[in-house]
Amino acid sequence: MSTATVSSKYQISIPKEVRESMHIQPGQQFEFIPMGAILQLAPKISVKKLRGIARGANPAHYRDRKDRV
Repeated sequence: MSTATVSSKYQISIPKEVRESMHIQPGQQFEFIPMGAILQLAPKISVKKLRGIARGANPAHYRDRKDRV
């Protein structure tokens, strides 16, 4: 498990091993989802991409792309 510290400007850096394993790219957007005492981060996915997944497209295709929204 990796940890990060909130800076005085309320910023958190994502540890390198997490960025690499999750293929996180600069400029990629995330949604914050509070769940009681837990804060979950989820990549923001466009409605267009979600429609493709709902139609049976391979979700790995979207996860591995570098041009994520």
